[in-house]
Amino acid sequence: MALSPAALLAALVFLSPLDAEDWPQFRGPDGEGHSPAKAVALTWSESENIRWKVPIPGKGWSSPSILNGRIWLTTAIDQSLHAISLDQKTGTMLTDTTVFANEKLGAQHAKNSHASPTPVLEGDRVYVHFGAHGTAALNAKGEVLWRAHLEYKHMHGTGGSPVVYKDLLIFSCDGTDVQFVVALDKNTGAVRWKTPRKAAMAYATPLIITVDGKDQLIAPGALKGVAYEPLTGKELWSVSFGDGFSNVPRPVYAHGLLFLPTGFNRADLLAVKPGGEVVWTYKRSVPLTPSPIVVRDELYTVSDNGIATCFDAKTGQVHWQERMGGNYSASPVSVAGRVYFQSEDGLTTVLQPGKEFKKLAANQLDGATLASIGISNETIYLRTGTHLYAIAPSTK
Repeated sequence: MALSPAALLAALVFLSPLDAEDWPQFRGPDGEGHSPAKAVALTWSESENIRWKVPIPGKGWSSPSILNGRIWLTTAIDQSLHAISLDQKTGTMLTDTTVFANEKLGAQHAKNSHASPTPVLEGDRVYVHFGAHGTAALNAKGEVLWRAHLEYKHMHGTGGSPVVYKDLLIFSCDGTDVQFVVALDKNTGAVRWKTPRKAAMAYATPLIITVDGKDQLIAPGALKGVAYEPLTGKELWSVSFGDGFSNVPRPVYAHGLLFLPTGFNRADLLAVKPGGEVVWTYKRSVPLTPSPIVVRDELYTVSDNGIATCFDAKTGQVHWQERMGGNYSASPVSVAGRVYFQSEDGLTTVLQPGKEFKKLAANQLDGATLASIGISNETIYLRTGTHLYAIAPSTK
C-alpha cells in the first residue's frame, strides 16, 4: 500500500538512509506497521513455505529488526540480557553479546519478558533497551560501545521500545515510582534531556510525526498522551485519558489524526488532532496491547481477546467487527495489499483490507507468538517462544 505523505516524511526524517526492504525498528520503516514488499507468503504451516526455522536461546518478546542482511533480537538467559544477530538468508547465528550480566531481573507479567523492547538499527549501530536494567549501543560485530542505566521500577518487566531521532535515542520510562521521557546521546549514552511527568506505569513506544513542517514526539503514558519537542523534551500539548494505565500500544498517525488506545482497565480509542482536540472516541473491544494500523481510509484494531474492528479512520464509523478467536498481543502489519493479525498461540489470520470482512488465510505454527513480525526482502520473520521463522513462498 502507499504510505501517507506524513508517514513517508517521518520515515525519511529519522531513519534515512535505508533500503526500502529494511525493518529497522518496532513496527517497521515508518513505525506504524507498513511494509513496502510487493509479494510475501499468503499461507504457511510447519511444513509449508518455511525457508528456515532456528532455535532462539532464552526468553524474549522483542520483535526482529533487520538491516544490512542481519536480524537482531534480544533475549534473557538466566540473569543475563543478550543481543543476538542472525544471518538473514540462512538463520545462522552470527553474534551473541551479553550486554548486561548478573542482573537481578525480578518479577515479570506472565505475558511479558525481560527482553521485550525491540532493537533499533541505524547504519552500523544497534541500540538495545532493557528498561531499568539498562540501555546500550553495539556495533555490527556485537561489540558494546556504551551502556547507560536509568533508575525506575517497571514492575511487570520491560516494555516500550526506543526510537532514534537525529543524534538522540528516545524512550519512555513510566514506572510505578517515577515517570519520565528521556533522550540519550546516541553516540555516548549521556542524558541530553529528561522530562518528568506525573502519571503511573506504562509501556508504550513513542512515535515521531511531522505537523506543519515540524516534528513532534508522541509519547503516550498513563492518564494522558503527550507530544514533546523531540530535540528538547519540551511539552507541546497533551490529551487526557482519564484513569487509563499500563498503556502498551504504539500510536499511529494518518489523515491528520493520531489514534491512541488509552490503556487498562477498560480502554477507549481516541482519534486526536495534534494539539489535543478529540475528534472521535470508541469504547468497545479496544486493544490493551496490540497497536492499531491504518490502511488507506480504514483503521484496524484487534482487541486482546481477538475481536477485530474496521473503522472509517476520519469519522470513527464502524464498517465491521468480527471475532477472530484466540488472544492477541502482537501488532498487525500491512503488506502486499493484505493485513496480517497474529494471535498469541501461533495463528496468523490474513485479511483483505476493506469495508467488508474478508478472511484470506489462517496460518498455524507451533508455540506462543507474542512478538510482532518483521518483513524484509519479501520474507516474513516470525518469532515464537522458542524459534525464529523465515517464511517465504517456495521457489521449487
